[in-house]
Amino acid sequence: MKVLLIGGGILGATHARAALQAGYEVLHLERDLTPMMASARNFGLIWVSGRASGEELETALRARQIWEEIHLENPDLHFRANGSLTLAKSDAELRVMQECLTKSDAPARGWQILDRAESIRRNPGIDGDFLASLWCPLDATVEPDSVLDSMRSYLSRNSRYSWMSGVDIVDVTTMGDRVTAHSKDGRNFDADFLIHCPGADHESLFADLLKMAPIRKVYLQMMNTAPFDRELTTSIADGDSMRYYPAYNVSSLSQLPPQHPVAEANHMQLLLVQRKDGRLTIGDTHLYDQPFPFKLSEPPYQYLHELASTLIGRQLPPIEARWSGVYSQRIDGAICHRQHIATNIIAVTGPGGRGNSLAPAIAERTMQMFSSTI
Repeated sequence: MKVLLIGGGILGATHARAALQAGYEVLHLERDLTPMMASARNFGLIWVSGRASGEELETALRARQIWEEIHLENPDLHFRANGSLTLAKSDAELRVMQECLTKSDAPARGWQILDRAESIRRNPGIDGDFLASLWCPLDATVEPDSVLDSMRSYLSRNSRYSWMSGVDIVDVTTMGDRVTAHSKDGRNFDADFLIHCPGADHESLFADLLKMAPIRKVYLQMMNTAPFDRELTTSIADGDSMRYYPAYNVSSLSQLPPQHPVAEANHMQLLLVQRKDGRLTIGDTHLYDQPFPFKLSEPPYQYLHELASTLIGRQLPPIEARWSGVYSQRIDGAICHRQHIATNIIAVTGPGGRGNSLAPAIAERTMQMFSSTI
């Protein structure tokens, strides 16, 4: 049986892998010459620590296992099990971390509170203004600039996988148990099943159905610095990340002081990861009301750069690249949005900022649902 996959981002790539593992033939189509949207514009974080208790955490833990499997089968992926340190600058932030350790699922996350000296031993590249940290050994990273190319290169070794870019699908029709995708340039592609992974494009294929879905677009800004001459052995988050991630929704969270005005206005947290070439990827902001700006706003960049320098304890290299991105997010906190367009057509989008972290497990579940319909 043949699966037609539309969308070359991380959800598309992981669905292609899951479909091959399930024994299907896969034709994978991408509108752009190379994927360039949210999947190529993110941190590359595989983030377990901040996930909500219950289904979201279970999905993150399963996805983390699959990422390890992907790395073992494809060492060129540049997967690093580097863990993360969330740095507490104040007693109020430290109290949130201490309360989090009383949660029943804290052991599953591997959380530990490290004092300042222990934090520096864990990551000798930091020596800044912080009291302690929350260590999560399960967090990991991949290289967003290369992860999709690497995955497609590996998948292409399988004779049942075909990749075609520059194919803009503008319509889909069904006849009996077959589905046909029609491209803008007049080509037709037939399959038994179709999986559509549109990312934040809610306005093209199946727009009438997706516009009724509980999903929204989120705009964010990020940056890279020039190479940093210290090795940062973990990913880093600041205390504001605890306001953003649902894992930290404990009673003491309400006792945190107000955010810095720039951070509050831009719904900001600090996340930082060092790339394999030494550059630092730093972010991020969140805007929810459309239309989104086309101009990049400079104050968030300066604020995050200064904050990261303060936490690390050394002036960071200058900003070398700035960019924005847009991703699709369920508005009710659900893992993702799966919408059955027809018996043999499903759209999968809306994981929010969790896409890179959860994609392998989301894809696995999609294929389990497909297989149950055969």
